[in-house]
Amino acid sequence: MSFKAAAVQMCSGVDPVKNAAAMARLVREAAAQGATYVQTPEMTGMLQRDRAAARAVLADEAHDIIVRTGSELATELAIHMHVGSTAIALADGKIANRGFLFGPDGRILNRYDKIHMFDVDLDNGESWRESAAYTAGSEARVLSLPFAEMGFAICYDVRFPALFRAQAVAGAEVMTVPAAFTKQTGEAHWEILLRARAIENGVFVIAAAQAGRHEDGRETFGHSMIVDPWGTVLASAGATGEAVIVAEIDPAAVKAAHDKIPNLRNGREFSVEKIAGAVAGGVAA
Repeated sequence: MSFKAAAVQMCSGVDPVKNAAAMARLVREAAAQGATYVQTPEMTGMLQRDRAAARAVLADEAHDIIVRTGSELATELAIHMHVGSTAIALADGKIANRGFLFGPDGRILNRYDKIHMFDVDLDNGESWRESAAYTAGSEARVLSLPFAEMGFAICYDVRFPALFRAQAVAGAEVMTVPAAFTKQTGEAHWEILLRARAIENGVFVIAAAQAGRHEDGRETFGHSMIVDPWGTVLASAGATGEAVIVAEIDPAAVKAAHDKIPNLRNGREFSVEKIAGAVAGGVAA
């Protein structure tokens, strides 16, 4: 059964209330275009580099405005509403980078905490230590929905193909990658990574992104994208500003891709042995 999916591109600021209102406006626009599954970006609720300022407005899951608004939108529009992620205060003082999928009745069907922490130093001087504030997740899931089997990832997870392969082997037909990619890494790798994850697993990839210059000074890459199992980009957004992109998703195309290139079936266990190469005075055994 095919369905219409939407990726909502945002430029979230430092105020969760304003971001919730922007999310609601864009999600309603997506639903008006016929989307029954709508995804928002990573950190929908707030992008704030000042961690003290962020903690001052963070809420736990039961009191978070993005979680509440996501549930209300799912019910109002009778859609599957995927908040790509938002920052959730944990009891131990740390934060979860957590995504939520709500069913049409507003109930939470799935939670996913980002597994791989973005701890990097970039050539342009940007330095990020996500693990200093966030608690990494440890569990991947494939969720059986009425229209598809869905796997979950967030942003930096896209650089870890084993996560996607494990979900594909478990039956995922659609992979989700909400993100807030930096401009530098996005220009280098965003499209290539999304298309690679789609091609190597024969699945659809839906990736809603943050885009543009944010209130906290950071710049994100944008280019929200929906990719089919053959690696074809079905829909994409621009580099800056809000956008809604929509594409038809037919899970039958996943089976067709697997029938053509059955690499999931053809995978084999193997060992890796590290051996010495040439050495002075001869060749090592």
